[in-house]
Amino acid sequence: MDVDRAAPSDDESSEAELERLKADWTSPVYAFYKATPDIVYEKGRRAHVFACLAKGCKYTCRRYLDTGDSSSTGNLRRHVRKCWGAEVLKDADQAANVAEARESIVGGLKKDGLITYSFERKKGTVSYSHRTHSRAETRVEIVKWVTQSMRPHVIVKDPGFQMLMKTGRPGYWIPPPSTVARDIRVIYKKSHAKVARLLREYDGALSFATDTWTSPNHRAFIAVTVHFVLNEEPVSMLLDLLEVTEVRRIEQVIPPYMCAECVL
Repeated sequence: MDVDRAAPSDDESSEAELERLKADWTSPVYAFYKATPDIVYEKGRRAHVFACLAKGCKYTCRRYLDTGDSSSTGNLRRHVRKCWGAEVLKDADQAANVAEARESIVGGLKKDGLITYSFERKKGTVSYSHRTHSRAETRVEIVKWVTQSMRPHVIVKDPGFQMLMKTGRPGYWIPPPSTVARDIRVIYKKSHAKVARLLREYDGALSFATDTWTSPNHRAFIAVTVHFVLNEEPVSMLLDLLEVTEVRRIEQVIPPYMCAECVL
């Protein structure tokens, strides 16, 4: 394909035309692409090339200016829905303008990572879609499954799992174990900070409790939990789970002049 980046000698320069057209680009979907598209010329036709801002994404959308739909955002939205996710695009559409969408949504996703944002969006009742997951959604669901069901992250390499996931969809993308492990660490750090901030800023009483037990293989554990009311709903959180390295009988830890019944 012949591409020439030199501007033609029109009455209006390509840069001036671009600035004029940008004033009408008010759709939040533009926030997911470079603010200033490249200007290219193909066989005398001028086009704007929009590059996706997603990390690792090489998608570009070419918009020819001599067509009747030169201001259409259909292809831009179609890619964002596939690359960033339908929920992200839906949230961007609620923004007041492109600048707000770029700063509050796109900027936050590039800083914190799409996995964190998508994980927080996955709430409510279980439902099943007729379409396959995007890559971000696949990472979210695998992290939830591995952590909640206590599976090893290397299970994604299991031949049986690969067979179940790829049968009928041989091109379906499954993240490698290293990606799953990294996503779990990211979610843990974000969740840890969020819970800490919630407890620090909570305006009410926090009730802490402990529970100890011995496993069948004679290993002792202790759990620390916190209980409170949030939005008129009772909340219980596991703060930590520790293995007790040494267990002593009560007679070994109380002073000799006190009886066990007094301590209890």
